[in-house]
Amino acid sequence: MGAITREDVERREHELLAPDACFADESLGRVTPCPDDPLRTCFQRDRDRIVHSKSFRRLAHKTQVFLAPEGDHYRTRLLHTLEVSQIARDISRSLSLNEDLTEAIALGHDLGHTPFGHTGESALSRSIALYRGIDPSSPEGLGLFRHNEQSVRVVEVLEKDGQGLNLCRETIDGIRCHTGNLRAMTEEGRVVAVSDRIAYVNHDIDDAIRAGLLSEEDLPRDSCAILGDTSTERITTMVSDLVENSVREGDVVMSPHIWDAMMSLRSYLFEHIYSKSDAKVEEPKANLLVSELFDHYVENMDEVPEEYRKNAVGHPEIQVADYISCMTDRYAIRTFEQIKVPHAWSLDRTVG
Repeated sequence: MGAITREDVERREHELLAPDACFADESLGRVTPCPDDPLRTCFQRDRDRIVHSKSFRRLAHKTQVFLAPEGDHYRTRLLHTLEVSQIARDISRSLSLNEDLTEAIALGHDLGHTPFGHTGESALSRSIALYRGIDPSSPEGLGLFRHNEQSVRVVEVLEKDGQGLNLCRETIDGIRCHTGNLRAMTEEGRVVAVSDRIAYVNHDIDDAIRAGLLSEEDLPRDSCAILGDTSTERITTMVSDLVENSVREGDVVMSPHIWDAMMSLRSYLFEHIYSKSDAKVEEPKANLLVSELFDHYVENMDEVPEEYRKNAVGHPEIQVADYISCMTDRYAIRTFEQIKVPHAWSLDRTVG
C-alpha cells in the first residue's frame, strides 16, 4: 500500500485537468504563507478549514427560505450549501476543472449569511444605514450589508478568534463573486455562481410544493416545457446544457434559452414565494427581531462579545452586525427573548 502525496495530486491535476483549470501548485497563495501539507493540496486544505469552522456548523440552524418551518425536510442554509457543492462538483468534473477548489468555494459561499436568510440581511443593511444617518432606500443606503462580502469577512477576520481561516486567494474570490453580477477570476468560481442559482431555484420549488404553496402545474408552462416537469429533470437539463455550452463557448455559461427559462422560474418564485406567500408571514417578526437586537447592542456595546468588539474598532455598527450575522435563528430568538421579554417573577416566600 502506498500513500498519494500532495505532489502526486498536483502532478495528476496537470495530467487530467483542462488547460484553463486552476492548478493547486499555481495558486496565488494565502495572505499569510504557511508550510505545504504533505498530503493535501492548498485547495483541499481550504475545504477542510471551512468544514471544521464554527460558521459552517451554524449553517445547520439558519434559514434558507422558510422561516421556522415545522417539517424536517425543508432546506436549511447548510443543506442548500451541500446541494450547491454537489452540483458544482459534478459540473467541474465534467469540464475537467479543479473539483477541490470548486468544493471549497461552494462550501464557503454562504458562511456570512444572517439568521432568517435574506430577511436578516436586509434588516442589518437597513439598521446600518439608519445608524449612519443614511436613507436605507437611497443608493448610498442600499446593500450596506451583503452576505457574500460578509462571507469573505468571516473567513478573513471573524473565524478562529480574529485570525481568520487564511484561505487561498482563489477561494476567497469565488466566495465573494458567487452572487450578483460579479465575475470570479477562476472557472471554478463561475461554476459555483451558476450552481448556486440552479440549486436554489429547484429546491425552493420543491420546498414550496412540500408546503402546499404551489404545485408543478402552477409553474410557468413555457419554462417547464424547456427545462422539465420535475426537479430532477430540470437540474439534469440545466447541468447538461451548462457543460455542453461551456465547452462550445470556452467559458462557464448556459445556452441563452436555458438561462432565460431558469430565470423565468426564478422570477416566478420572487413574485409568488419569496415576496408574498405564506412562507413569508413570519418575515415582519424576523425583521423586527434583528432590528431590535441591532439597536440594543449599539446602545450596550459592553454586551457584545470581545471577539467581535476587537474588530472594526471605531465602527460599533459593524461590530454589532458581525455579532448578529453569526447568530443562528434559534440563538437570535433566544437572545431577543432574554433582552426584550419580561421574565416571570419568582416569589421565594411562603403564603400563609
